[in-house]
Amino acid sequence: MTAADWGNILETILVVVLVIFVALGIVPVLMMAYQFLLIPFHAFRNHYRKAAPYLPNVAVIVPAWNEGAVIGASIDRLMSLEYPEGRLRIYVVDDASTDDTPDVVKAKAVQYPGAVFHLRRDVGGEGKAHTLNHGIRVVLSEDWMEALLIMDADVIYLPDSLRRMTRHLADPEVGAVTAYIREGSTEKNFLNRFIAFEYVLSQIGSRRAQNVLGALACLAGGAQLHSRFNLVDIGGAIDTSSLAEDTVTTFKTQLAGRRVVFEPYAVVLAEEPLAIAALWKQRLRWARGNVQLTKRYKDVWFRPSRMHNLGSISFGLFWFSVFLLPVLMILSSIGLIGLLLLESNLASEVFRILWVTAACTYIYTMLLASQLDPATGRSSWREAILFPGLISIVIMISALLPGFFEVVVPAWFGLHITDTGTFIWTLFTYIWISVSMLGAWLTKVVDGTRAGRWLSPLLTYVVGYGPILCAVTFDSYVKEARGAAMVWDKTEKTGRVMG
Repeated sequence: MTAADWGNILETILVVVLVIFVALGIVPVLMMAYQFLLIPFHAFRNHYRKAAPYLPNVAVIVPAWNEGAVIGASIDRLMSLEYPEGRLRIYVVDDASTDDTPDVVKAKAVQYPGAVFHLRRDVGGEGKAHTLNHGIRVVLSEDWMEALLIMDADVIYLPDSLRRMTRHLADPEVGAVTAYIREGSTEKNFLNRFIAFEYVLSQIGSRRAQNVLGALACLAGGAQLHSRFNLVDIGGAIDTSSLAEDTVTTFKTQLAGRRVVFEPYAVVLAEEPLAIAALWKQRLRWARGNVQLTKRYKDVWFRPSRMHNLGSISFGLFWFSVFLLPVLMILSSIGLIGLLLLESNLASEVFRILWVTAACTYIYTMLLASQLDPATGRSSWREAILFPGLISIVIMISALLPGFFEVVVPAWFGLHITDTGTFIWTLFTYIWISVSMLGAWLTKVVDGTRAGRWLSPLLTYVVGYGPILCAVTFDSYVKEARGAAMVWDKTEKTGRVMG
C-alpha cells in the first residue's frame, strides 16, 4: 500500500471517530426524549393499586440552623396538616443556632404540648446529615414512631401532602416515599421562574418516568418519608461521608430490595435562590455529591439485578447522560470541528441530525411539562421557551431550516454574507454546545457585579438556564478532582414561601 492509501485509511478512521463523538452528544437528548415518552405510561405503571389509606405515627425531623425567620410558620403548617391528632410529632434539631431559632421552637413546644420538641446540638456546623442523625437517635430510642419524615426548615407542606405520601407505606415492599418540591416563593424573579420550570422537568416529569422504570434516582432532601423498618434496615442513620446524603439513602433503600416511590400529588413548597451565585453554590454541592455517589456505586451500574432496577440499562443511561453531559457536549463540539476542518461532507449532516433531534425533543418536553403543572407553565412560559437559551434556539432554527438565515439576513437587514462570514457562523454553531458553559460562567460572574441586576437576567435568557446547570456539573468534576473541602453550605432563607 502506498503512503496515500495509508493516509486515506487514517482519515477514514478519524472521520469515524469524530462522527462517534458527535453521536455521543445526541445520547443525552435521546434519553430526555425517552424519559418524557415514558411519562404517559405512568397512568398504567404506578404504585396506586397497592396504596391504601394508612396513617401511621409519623415523627418529623427538621434540621435547623438559624432558621428563626421560617421555622415558626413551618411548624404551624405541619400542625395544620390533614392528619389525625396525636399521630404527628415534630422534632426540631437545633444545630447550635445563634439567632432566635431556639426561642421560636420552645414557644411552639408550649403552644403544641407533646407534639413539638426542641433538640439542641451544642456543637454545630458538621452538616445536615449529622444534624439529622441527632434527631434520628432520639426517635428510634422510643417505640412510638412508625414512619419518619425528613424535611427542611423552610418548606411548606400542602394540607393533604403527608397523607398522600403515607398511603404508599401501606405496601410493605415500599421503603420510602418522596414528594413534588415546587418553587413556592410569593414573589419570583427570573431565576425562581427558571427553577420552577426545572423542577417540573426533573421531578413531576423525570421522576414519573423513574416510577415507570421502578428505580428512583433521589428522594428530595426536603421530603423524605421512611418506614421505621426501612430506616433501621439501612443502618438507622443518614450517611455522613457524602454531600448527597439523600441520594445515598435512596440507593441504600433500593439496593436492600425495597421500593422508593415518587408521589406527584403530594406538593411541598420551597424557597429557592434569588441569585445565580447562590444557585451555583447549592447545585455544586448536589453535583459533587453525585460524583461521589457514582464512584461509590460503580459495581451497580449496568448490572441488572432481581433485587432492584438501579442496574438496569435504561436507568444507567438516564444517570450517565446527566452525569457526563458536559463531557459529551465537549466531545460533540470536537467531533463537529474536526469534521469541518477535514472538509468532510458529514459535518453539516451530523450537525443537523444533532440539532434537529435537540429541537424536536425541546419542543415536545416543554409542551408536555407545561401540561404537567399548568400553573407553573403559565407563570414560567418565557422561561420554558428560553430554557436552552436564545442562541441555542437560533441554532435549532438554522438546523431545522437550512439556508433560512442566508435568506433572512440580506432581506431583513440588507447585509451580504461573505464566505468568511458563513464559515465563522458555522464554526460558532459547531462549538456553541460547549462554549455555552463558558457563557454560563460569565453570567455567574456578571451576576455578582453592580450591573448584574439588569444584565444577569438578559444573559441567562440568551445563554440559557440549562447551560448553567451543565457548567455547575463541570465545576463539580474540577472541585472533586482537586479534593476541595466538602462544605454543606446552607442556602439563605427569608420566609418568602406562603402556602
